[in-house]
Amino acid sequence: MGEAFDKTLAARIEHTLLQADATRAQIKKLCDDAVSFQFHGVAVNGTHVSWAAQRLVGSGRAVIATIGFPLGAMGTKAKAAEARAAVEDGADELDMVINVGALKEGNDTLVQEDIAAVVTAACGRPVKVILETGLLSSDEIVRACKRAMAAGAQFVKTATGFGPRGATPEDVRLMRRTVGAHFGVKVAGGIRTRAQALAMIEAGADRIGSSASVTIVSATADLRTESVDSSVLKA
Repeated sequence: MGEAFDKTLAARIEHTLLQADATRAQIKKLCDDAVSFQFHGVAVNGTHVSWAAQRLVGSGRAVIATIGFPLGAMGTKAKAAEARAAVEDGADELDMVINVGALKEGNDTLVQEDIAAVVTAACGRPVKVILETGLLSSDEIVRACKRAMAAGAQFVKTATGFGPRGATPEDVRLMRRTVGAHFGVKVAGGIRTRAQALAMIEAGADRIGSSASVTIVSATADLRTESVDSSVLKA
């Protein structure tokens, strides 16, 4: 590759391609970039999981599969079946979308059962619960975080990238306060620069999901707008 890049930041990034028109050639490049830049892994839709897993075998890069993406509005049985299929195809981690409507109408029991079914189907693999924070009030974000923890998930995640807005540091700080220091927080949705990624990590994020990962970690990126010192990566 020959280009210097920030390996510490790269290890926190899930290199993402979730568009409906993604091609095999694009997924190949996604996987190859993940190896070259030492990203944590690649996040792909279910149709690409098996192929990505084969491409990345032995690389140390994770394959993250989406579940119930991007609306989260299908039934619990469908999400669980999708999760089982992703595991069979070689997924290392699962990113699932909550039942947003159930949360907003106060049916927190259904929200938790929905998450728990995917956790069970994941067979011990980490499950990240996508809240779609742009659709939620602060109270709803807190309730969703608590249900994700109670259901046995390992992370809460801000957004799909297909919702009304992306992540904000305020969302991340609220999520971190709610889940505490030892539960995972992933940020996704509109993270396209190094400065944004570092700000989210300072706010409490453990992982960053982005399709602009190479730009974020590249030494040739424009760093003049950075407002956060790279020392936050050592935390």
